Amino acid sequence: NIMFPTAANTLFGKDIFLKTKNNMKEFQEHFQNYDDDFEYATQLPEYFMRKWSKSKKWLLDVFEKVARHAEGTNPPAGDSKTVLQHLLETITGKRFGPNYGLLLFWAAQANAVPVSFWTLAFILSHPSVYKNIMQEVESVLGKAGKEKVELSNEDLKKLQLIKWCILESIRLRAPGVITKKVTNPVKLQTNPAPHLDLSSRMHCSPSTCLFRKEELVKYMKCPLSLEDGGNVKLIYAKPILETKVFFPQDRWKEANLEQNAFLEGFVAFGGGSHQCPGSPKPFPISYLSPLHLTGTQQPEGSCRIRYKRRA
Repeated sequence: NIMFPTAANTLFGKDIFLKTKNNMKEFQEHFQNYDDDFEYATQLPEYFMRKWSKSKKWLLDVFEKVARHAEGTNPPAGDSKTVLQHLLETITGKRFGPNYGLLLFWAAQANAVPVSFWTLAFILSHPSVYKNIMQEVESVLGKAGKEKVELSNEDLKKLQLIKWCILESIRLRAPGVITKKVTNPVKLQTNPAPHLDLSSRMHCSPSTCLFRKEELVKYMKCPLSLEDGGNVKLIYAKPILETKVFFPQDRWKEANLEQNAFLEGFVAFGGGSHQCPGSPKPFPISYLSPLHLTGTQQPEGSCRIRYKRRA
């Protein structure tokens, strides 16, 4: 209810769609159908994925109207434009405007929503982190009681701990796999040393290998021949910073986020120019999600919370 309208207003213009509660509910249902089966449906004939196909058609009908509105209201060069208006000016196939609109919205939400959920879940499950978060928020925005709070970019830069919590949540609930095509022959530094030719595919698993790398030793048939003498290099292996533990302050304070310098080995959504464009128990369980192998892991069950307005 919060993130959908915000993303829609930013990408397509204020109040273009998602104007009413009923409209929001229907859109959310179709978007969830589309997202749940995305990995399978994009690889199979739509005939076998009728529920997904129906929701895709419904969403494309919505974004067809959004694309027509964007083209019909496109201001002159130099004036403020929406992200979709900029995009429609650069593509040659205008008939694909609705597809690009849906892709923009899906890319902005498919990972952002679960990452936001996990960030809140981890913060609320760690009282000391929650206490520090609230102190940081109050130091920037003041005490509770204001009906509306204006948040500027300068204010966001001061909320350093929240950034660390987001990155730590991504680390702990990263995508199950990142697939890359080999474009230059590679010789691995292992013994034996296999060659990867141009027909090879490389699969990196941030969630199971990179971010919990000490576990890799159990599954390897031979040690990695790295600069540390042939032992597996532990990226997150300081004694106090166990890899499976939520440590936003201790782990991320050394990262230079202003220069986009993350921790060594942090490739949750790829890197460089090709990276990706966020249970009724005390804490929700998540292993490798069977629905989202290539996206942020989602909880296996529902998560119930109780909240109230602060005095």
